[in-house]
Order: sequence, then C-alpha cells, then structure tokens
Amino acid sequence: MTKYRINSHGHLLPDPDQIPQFMKDKEIFWIDEDRTHMRQKGWSRPITDKSFFLKEKLVWMERHKINHEVILNLSQLYCNGLERQLTKDIIRFQNDFNGQTQAENKKKITAGFVVQPLHMDDALNEIERCVTDLGLKLLCLPTHYLNKKNEWLSVADKSVEPIFQLANEYNLAVEIHPYDGPKMIGLKNEFWRFHLVWMCAQTADTYHFFTLLDFPDKFPNVRTAFAHGNQFGQVNLGRRTQGFEGRPDLFQKASHPTKSIGIENVFYDTLVHDVLSLEMLVRRQGVNQVIAGLDDPYPLGEMEGIWGGYPGKVIDDGVHKGVITKEDRDNIWGRNVLRWLGEDNLP
Repeated sequence: MTKYRINSHGHLLPDPDQIPQFMKDKEIFWIDEDRTHMRQKGWSRPITDKSFFLKEKLVWMERHKINHEVILNLSQLYCNGLERQLTKDIIRFQNDFNGQTQAENKKKITAGFVVQPLHMDDALNEIERCVTDLGLKLLCLPTHYLNKKNEWLSVADKSVEPIFQLANEYNLAVEIHPYDGPKMIGLKNEFWRFHLVWMCAQTADTYHFFTLLDFPDKFPNVRTAFAHGNQFGQVNLGRRTQGFEGRPDLFQKASHPTKSIGIENVFYDTLVHDVLSLEMLVRRQGVNQVIAGLDDPYPLGEMEGIWGGYPGKVIDDGVHKGVITKEDRDNIWGRNVLRWLGEDNLP
C-alpha cells in the first residue's frame, strides 16, 4: 500500500449557482440546475459523475484513498479568441473559484490558475494577483492560443516568454493541457476524434516547440507537467530527431529534440491508459519524471467501472508487469508530485 497518494490531474465544476449570470447570458459556460449537463453556446456535455462537484469529490477521494488532489482550471474557460474585458472577467471568476476552493480545503486540494496569452499585460497582472493574493502556485496553460492575427500558436512560443519569465521568478509549477481542437482543425466532429486523437497531437505539438526553443533551460525554476503523459510526444521522438538531423536548415537556432529527455523540471502524468504506453514513458523520461494523474472525473480519466478501470490502475499494472517497482509506485504517487509542485510536503 502506498504511503501517500496525490493525484496531479483532477477537475472540478462550480455548482450552478456559483457561476456568474453574465457567463450564462453570453453563453460562455453554465451548468443545468439539476447538474446533469455543462453547456456553452452550441455545445453541451453530460456530467457523468457526481464527483465533478466538491462535496462529492471529497467523498470520492476518501473512497479511493487519495489524500490530496490537484485541481486544474476548466479547459472550457481558456478564453481563446475572446475580447479583452470578457476574458478578464471569465478568468477572474475561474481563478477566484479555484483560489477559494484551495483556501477552504488546504489539506485536500491544491488548485491551479489560468491566464490568456493574447492579453499579455492582463495575464502578467493576473499571475501577480493569483500568487500574492490567492496563494496559488500552479499556472495552467492551454497547449495553443489564438493571437491578434487570428493565428493559432503553441503556448511554447517566443510571444509567451514573458509569462514563463514571471513564472520562473515565482518558482511556479506549470500544467500544459490541450483543448479547442475543433476550432483549430477542419474536420467533422465524430467518434470523439478531438479528444481521442487530436488532444494528444496538440500536446505533442507544443512539446515539440517547448523543447526545440529550450524552455526547460531558459526557465529552470519552472517545473512543467504535460497532461496525458504527452503520449504522442513520447512515441514521436525518433521521427522528430530524424527530421532535425536530416533537414538542419529547418531548425536553425533550435535545440536538439533529445536534449530535454529526462530533464528534472519536466514531468508527465500517468493518464496514458495502458501499461505499454506507461513503459515507454518510464523508459523514455525516467520514472522520477512521472507523476500520478487521473483526469477525474471525466470518462477518459481513470474512473471506476469504465473498461475495468479504477483510480491508479495503470500504475498498479506497471508494478504487476514489472515496468516499475513498488517503490517507484510510491514515488509516482508522492515524492514526484511534490517535486513538481515545489513542495517538501503538503498540509
């Protein structure tokens, strides 16, 4: 039995009455009064588990012996492409909600905050506010954002370096998580392709730029975690390396793709769904850079009753298959997550 279990990748919905009226009026985001669906303009998604909400989340954690949970921002509130004041209002709501959740549940919850790189001055001011006023130490960023020219850029872009510079000054943890694939990619939305394929591709794309532009060395105090194990980015390393070696003219002033392998300030969560993917992750990056991440309560997370799953199944499978040791499992659930968060221990 592991000594202390910290989940690095969880999500939480506000209760319907906690969402400001302007967000519903403008069809930005709201939740049905009976808590059955979350909605945006032209979009809805069923709420598939009661643990989307705080009271039930804490019960769920207790049932599965999860001592502490890292709550990321809601991807629906990245605010890509929205005008400045509306973005500012939405992000302030999201960060205040997460800040209050952490303040009232310090022993159980570490919460992240989000900024929008399109509005850089506001983003830097919001980082200052969240760190100094709300006591938040985890910055959540989308894999991509929409710039003023209506171009999609990786968040690992030179235009976003001021955010990473300030994060470096504050010794922040960073989470990079994908969303908005249907807005970026002109494909029909069927068979859940944007969650099953393109979210993984978005993450691999940002990892591509993150390493080529040498963000880990430029910002050594920032400890960055990639969601869903950066699963496609692990398997794609050989192709990236051959491209770099075969067409050096396309990679001027770029770092070699292998330079960041196993580097101490880049982490990957375990939400990769099968033990073969976990084995590649461990062998590629080293077990010390792997952190327990469940992506709960979404049905693509490690949730009980889906495909024989339960929280932590792929980690346990790794032990049973000899991919990791029991000590490794303890560190994936505990010490490694604390290293990412920059904490010696939690309350």
